[in-house]
Amino acid sequence: MIGKTLSAALRGIDAFLVEVEADVQLGMPAYRTVGLPETAVKESKERVRGAILNSGYSYPVEVITINLAPAEMPKEGTQLDLSIAVAMLASTKQIPSKKIQDYIIVGELSLDGKIRPVRGLLSFAILAKTLRKGLILPEENSEEGEIVDGIVAYPFSTLSDLVDFLRDEKEFQSLEHKNYEDILVEPPSDIDFSDVKGQPYAKRALEVAAAGGHNILLIGPPGSGKSMLAKRFPTILPPMLFEEALETTKIHSVKGDKRHFQRGMVVLRPFRAPHHTISYAGMIGGGTNISPGEVSLAHNGVLFLDELTEFKRDVLESLRQPLEDRTVSISRAKETLTFPSSFTLLAASNPCPCGFYGDYQRKCKCTPLQIKRYLSKISGPLMDRIDIQIEVPSVSPNELRGKAKGERSKEIRKRVTKARELQKMRFKNVNIHTNAEMNESLIEKVCTLDSDCEKFLEDALRSYGLSARGHHRVLKVSRTIADLEGSEKIKVEHIAEAVNYRTLDKKLFG
Repeated sequence: MIGKTLSAALRGIDAFLVEVEADVQLGMPAYRTVGLPETAVKESKERVRGAILNSGYSYPVEVITINLAPAEMPKEGTQLDLSIAVAMLASTKQIPSKKIQDYIIVGELSLDGKIRPVRGLLSFAILAKTLRKGLILPEENSEEGEIVDGIVAYPFSTLSDLVDFLRDEKEFQSLEHKNYEDILVEPPSDIDFSDVKGQPYAKRALEVAAAGGHNILLIGPPGSGKSMLAKRFPTILPPMLFEEALETTKIHSVKGDKRHFQRGMVVLRPFRAPHHTISYAGMIGGGTNISPGEVSLAHNGVLFLDELTEFKRDVLESLRQPLEDRTVSISRAKETLTFPSSFTLLAASNPCPCGFYGDYQRKCKCTPLQIKRYLSKISGPLMDRIDIQIEVPSVSPNELRGKAKGERSKEIRKRVTKARELQKMRFKNVNIHTNAEMNESLIEKVCTLDSDCEKFLEDALRSYGLSARGHHRVLKVSRTIADLEGSEKIKVEHIAEAVNYRTLDKKLFG
């Protein structure tokens, strides 16, 4: 007899349906799995056998064939264990097969019959909703199962409990959907923009970057507060929308990184700060079984690259596609996967090898050639994709010892959120959320200028020698500055401030 169950496997951050067939026939004892199983799936043989026997059920000593359909799709992960075990129990008539087809079954088995959590549960739940199926999942994944509305999901901790449920011998409570608003939390209060002494110019630039989702580069000597400002940048970002939180959670769930989950979800915008020794695959994603990299884990949040010039050249150049397209494609011989990677790049760097070029307190010992070679590690095309580039000078002793407190993150966040609301209304009919995501046609439509603004911008472009992409960046930032002021029109002062955020392009990199 053949036992059939439904399960799921991951392809990128999305799940696809897997039909599991267990066939038990007379013959010399043998076990084989077909349907392009990866190593973890092949090893399920021992886990399933131990779980069935240690849960008190009989294990067939015959020819066992497990087929995973569709056969042409590779299957990886341990989430198929539970579905394989149920299919085998159904094939040997130890449980009825009728009820099984109503559910997608996912879970890893331990040898004693306990059901262990799996990664990517949110993707499986979304698949179940799409196919109008119920979901059977590990109890430890319950919080993720509660996120998706419109499905009937049952959590189990042991194989024997699941068998009792399928035999209708016991009643179990399904999960209740929870509202996103009940999960939302405030950013941590132990760090705040008011902690930073001085640096009003840098704070203003970061506010503009947060309001429009603009990439930003901070260049200054050691001890000027670049890292301190960067770590507080997430505290002024607006709260995530449910759709953003859902997609971000899917990525982290597939990766198996649940450190920042709040009751099953990522509700605070991610802040990823990889070390400068990170590899190309670590940044972009990849591996034998393709998984998301840092650019995708930072989706809807911030990717902070401290000491930007210390990163490998190929790693920095790999950022060009995600910064432009908001997605990253990874190709292998078997398949090509695309991951979302819409993030704000926040980078920091010293201005020279010794770090003191332009510092009024300490003398730089680097030659012009050394400075140029040091900064040339950041290519022109990458710099073009960074909307705001500013200097962060050393803080004077008076500012450092001053008692005055700066503006709190909460107050800045209110202005940023208000500006984002304007952008949300502006782009409600297109698939973007911020000014930084505008393409050329949208820029032409949204960033209209009067004659005074046109003349000022033309003079500025000629003075600073900005590229076509740099010109578009200035217009985007100008639109954001106008949004922060609640102005429908872009004014000359808005363009002047935006152009001022591009002066490093010529001063240090020209």
